[in-house]
Amino acid sequence: MDSAAFNQGLLKFIGGSPTPFHATLNLGILLQDAGFQRLDEAARWNLQKGQGYFVTRNDSSLIAFRTGSQSGAEAGVRLAGAHTDSPCLKLKPRPDINRNGYLQAGVEVYGGALLNPWFDRDLSIAGKIGYVDSEGNLQSCLIDLRDPVAVIPSLAIHLDREVNQQRTINAQQHLPPVLLQCEAGEQSLEQLLLTHLQQQDDTRNARRIMSHELCLYDTQPPALVGWQRQFIAAARLDNLLSCYLACRSLMDARNDHHSLLVCNDHEEVGSTSASGAQGPFLKTVLRRLAELDAGHSDTLDRMCHNSLMLSIDNAHGVHPNYADKHDPGHSPLLNGGPVIKINANQRYASNSDGVARFQQYCDRLGVCTQPFVMRSDLACGSTIGPLTAAQTGINTVDIGVATFAMHSIRELAGARDAADLSRVVTAFFNRD
Repeated sequence: MDSAAFNQGLLKFIGGSPTPFHATLNLGILLQDAGFQRLDEAARWNLQKGQGYFVTRNDSSLIAFRTGSQSGAEAGVRLAGAHTDSPCLKLKPRPDINRNGYLQAGVEVYGGALLNPWFDRDLSIAGKIGYVDSEGNLQSCLIDLRDPVAVIPSLAIHLDREVNQQRTINAQQHLPPVLLQCEAGEQSLEQLLLTHLQQQDDTRNARRIMSHELCLYDTQPPALVGWQRQFIAAARLDNLLSCYLACRSLMDARNDHHSLLVCNDHEEVGSTSASGAQGPFLKTVLRRLAELDAGHSDTLDRMCHNSLMLSIDNAHGVHPNYADKHDPGHSPLLNGGPVIKINANQRYASNSDGVARFQQYCDRLGVCTQPFVMRSDLACGSTIGPLTAAQTGINTVDIGVATFAMHSIRELAGARDAADLSRVVTAFFNRD
């Protein structure tokens, strides 16, 4: 698949995935269309060699895998990992705020969001709702309002003359969006959401909302931008771009060897959850995959020892206006090829053996790579890589696509990079 066709699919995927729930749903649709069979974690699995499968947890994390013809204990598994969540503003359980004739919604900041770009945007609401139907049964559904139903207006410069020199955002006071103008008690967000459900064919029998996990998102669609359309601009590039490219790679891979994709939720808040990288999701699937081999007590340990994982998460491209924030010898460029992320203190999992093996795949395909370390006087972020390596013992390499404005409401990446990295990951799965 060429870059243009690849990016078309990427933009469609990101635009249709405003939350981790929607991203997981859309990954599952892609996989089912490619012949992968859906599994139920609560059921007994009867895995067959040479097949594709996927399973979800919490509707927000997904593991997909191909079962190869070779022994997992002897040949190991090739894994790629990413995460489905992105920094955002999440609605509080009781969000209604009535002030000065406006209905607003209380929000919590999820993850390390860059807050300034959230102001003056056309925002919508999406996520998961639990409700009771007309027969008293508990149900759940995903919603995406799509329409711009909220906005966080900036304070006029006339009322804060120093705003361009110093702006401090109080998350409790300044971030609640305006939803509509009404008298106090006249409307509630729960009433508005219930009315929305009752207008949809699949949920028209909803009678009461019991719970929700909802977030705001920018309705501006993803796009190719720049004079020569060399860049991708979109929300949630970190890390839906990696989820999509790794999923495409798995779909394009052969069934000669075991290969696996894990897309965890909750990376942006530390990964400590049942569906996060510090939870048991991956290890339980690996244990079941190991059962394809004749039952030896050490099969899983041997399989993990012989495996290799790519932890794929976006990297910081050198910003031309802030070039001093990068180490001079480690300043990745957008459209410059995959970034190999290294940190002496194990904030990234890469070691020399794993880096060499990944570099070899890139060399064979003629894809340039770019090394990255943080400036020695700046703190380094992390990924699911070190957590997964510690949980499983699998040698892991941290890589990704260079981006600008990471954790903003709209990020920027190179239009060539994702497709190039997907080719490399496909070769990695195939062991070409």
